[in-house]
Parts: sequence; structure tokens; C-alpha cells
Amino acid sequence: MGKRTRIINDPSDLVPLLQAFGSEVHKRVFDELCRGWRTEKEVSEMIGDENSVHMSLDLLRKSGLVETKWKMPDPGESPTKEYHSSYSRIQANFLCSLEDLSELIYLTFMSDDELRDVTETMKNHVIKGNTSLTNLSREMELSQTFIRGVAKRTDGLNVRGQRIELSKE
Repeated sequence: MGKRTRIINDPSDLVPLLQAFGSEVHKRVFDELCRGWRTEKEVSEMIGDENSVHMSLDLLRKSGLVETKWKMPDPGESPTKEYHSSYSRIQANFLCSLEDLSELIYLTFMSDDELRDVTETMKNHVIKGNTSLTNLSREMELSQTFIRGVAKRTDGLNVRGQRIELSKE
């Protein structure tokens, strides 16, 4: 693994990081990817739970902690994606209120069921064209920090500057 450093300038970037390392399976998947390039199948064989490995790879990819490349197949086989950790260090460089930090930590450890109403409402707003963080914050009566954190945690949503967009993946 390279000696690249991930610089975090936005406190909402902590949400996927805390999620990734708050689970034993996610941590084990990340540790395997630190050792070298691995396919999803190889990691599943090492960890033992194919479904959890798939979820872990999605979470690590969304948080920007893994990179992918196509593995050249043997003749007659289909190419497969290989995964590898992108960073070996992290540097956090942000200032936020304890209120915002507490919201982000709370959001990180909320269950998917607890968060479902918020994410569905946010997706509906974005589908209707309301993508501005300021407008979403006002209409949903939630802080912009919380909304950014929800978008970074939720599949199908991405943060682009001051806008929330539907994911193209």
C-alpha cells in the first residue's frame, strides 16, 4: 500500500469512516485490502460472509478508502474488479461545533430503520429538483451538517459542493 494521506476538511466525511471502522467485518475487509489487491471473491473466501463483504466494499468505496482496477482474466474468463486500500494515513483539518459533531456521531450509529424516513424524504426532494443544502435544511428542518452526513452515509446520494445529487452508480 502506498503512503498516501487522506485529508478530511469536512466533518461529515467522518460518518462513513466511523461506520467503516465501527464494524468488525468492515475492519477485516479493509485490513485485507491493505495487504494487496483482492477481488470480492477472494476477500469473501478469507472473511467467510459474501453478503457482508459486498456491503463492506460498497461502504469503503463510497467513503473513498478503496480504489478499483480490472483484473486481467485468463483466456475465456470474464474480467473481475480488484480492490485495494487507497490511503495509509488520515489527516483531519476542520473546525465544527460540538453540536454538529454530536449529530454526526449520532447519525453514524443510527440503525438503517431509524434513518429510513429521513433518507426517503431527502431522496424525494432531490428527485423533485430540490438539491440545495440550504433549501433541504430549511424544508426538512435539519442542520446542513446532518443532511451532508446522511447523504454520505446513504446509497444513492452524493454530496457535490453545496448540492445533494442522486448517485449515478
